[in-house]
Amino acid sequence: MLTIPMPDNPDNPADAFAAFPEGDGPHPGVLLYADAFGLRPELERKARELAGHGCYVLVPNLFHRHGPAPVLDLPAFIGEDVRPGLIARVMPLVEAHTSERVLLDAEAYLAFLASRQEVAPGPVGVVGYCIGAALALRTGAAHPGRVAAVAGFHPGFLVTKAPDSPHRLVAELTARVHLGLSEQDMSPASLTELVRALDDAGVDHTTEIYPGTVHGYTMSDTEAFDAAALRRHWDDLLALLGDTLRGARADAEGGS
Repeated sequence: MLTIPMPDNPDNPADAFAAFPEGDGPHPGVLLYADAFGLRPELERKARELAGHGCYVLVPNLFHRHGPAPVLDLPAFIGEDVRPGLIARVMPLVEAHTSERVLLDAEAYLAFLASRQEVAPGPVGVVGYCIGAALALRTGAAHPGRVAAVAGFHPGFLVTKAPDSPHRLVAELTARVHLGLSEQDMSPASLTELVRALDDAGVDHTTEIYPGTVHGYTMSDTEAFDAAALRRHWDDLLALLGDTLRGARADAEGGS
């Protein structure tokens, strides 16, 4: 665990979890945004898994303005009997995490990664789950020169009626994008609108529905968990990061 200075609230830094390989670095940087239930052991396990594949992974507490993680008192397993009550408690935190706050935080997280000697110079990858997928797209769009890869799994809030809906920002992306949706994440109309926006913007992307899945399928601490879909998620994510971050690092070293 560590803390990250926040420009809008210097007296209250954000707490975060970092995982990175032992031994020689530097390593490609990855910013990993949690789902709506936030930073917890499940997300730490995902960070350690990515670190085992050679990445420096930063997982911030999305709701740091409301206290250190875990902001909510979460059970070890989020069953359907407790999920509705937890969603009711987390939604005010999600709604308070405005686009302005998302971008302030993203700037601080990317600056932190750039400052670490363990992190390789050059662009990073940004990964998000659930609401984190929307944050990943916003971060990539706001920092096209600093983000080479964006991945989102069982995403939420990608297509909304807001003027700054994530799907309206994709023209700013230079990153490659992979989105792995469950069968219930988006309506056919919303998915069509999202894919059209990515295509019209010329974004290099794959947007897939993982068959037989429900929202939250990567999270082993919930009833939505699907082991086969989790393995597919790792295959797709590692391929994306391997292609983009190795290439980005080689480009940076070649131009130095």
